[in-house]
Amino acid sequence: MKGQARGRLGRRGALAGLVLITAASRGVAQQQEPPANMFVRPLASLLLPGTGQLLAHQDRGAVYLAAEVYLVSRFLQLDREATMEAQRFQNLAFDVARRSFGPIRRDTIFEYYEQMERFAESGRYDADPGAAFAPESDARTYNGSVWLLARRTYWEDPDVPPDPTSLQYWRAVQFYQARAVGPSFQWSWRDHSLEHEVFRDFIRRSDNAFRRAQSQVGLLLANHVLSAVDALISARLSAAAGRAAQMQTTIGPGPLAQLRFSVTF
Repeated sequence: MKGQARGRLGRRGALAGLVLITAASRGVAQQQEPPANMFVRPLASLLLPGTGQLLAHQDRGAVYLAAEVYLVSRFLQLDREATMEAQRFQNLAFDVARRSFGPIRRDTIFEYYEQMERFAESGRYDADPGAAFAPESDARTYNGSVWLLARRTYWEDPDVPPDPTSLQYWRAVQFYQARAVGPSFQWSWRDHSLEHEVFRDFIRRSDNAFRRAQSQVGLLLANHVLSAVDALISARLSAAAGRAAQMQTTIGPGPLAQLRFSVTF
């Protein structure tokens, strides 16, 4: 009887211990599991920098928000400046270098204007006035440089033409026809060297403005990510400590910077 009683007591004690262990493990799991609202502030900061900090009543959220406003306004300003400069070099190209080749204005890709910057003349597309087709031979023009590249690519000797009916010859002609400037897009800066220099300056200014606008996009993305990471760290610290916590960054004079965590007691 005593042995049976001891056995029952032992089983009851083991059962009670198992219940306590299970309850304790559930409590630990609930503490380790992040609450659902922990990610509200980081997501808010990812969408609009500073909002996650402002939701937590952290003043530095205004800094992220002010940086966002400045970067967006700066991007719009640079993009508008780049567009204006692009319109200027396009207008100058048509009014001076292209008008005599076609009265109707047709715009095309930017690489076309880059070639106008490099070459004073496009050259003829077809140098033969008759029915036959003859590429431009003057290598100082854009079309002539394309024909030279085609000959160097497909001919054994670029200065010695093969049989006009050969495959080598027609591959070079096809290469030229696919890349040369046609009659509707020919240009010439001859006797307009000053306007050509102004055209180059407009292109450089447009390129610089577009590059600076792209750099603002990178800074905008960095501001979103930094604000979201800031809000996430503060939220996790608060959840781990069971009370309000936040991360603060301080930039001092010179290259010194401080990263500080604070927990409210």
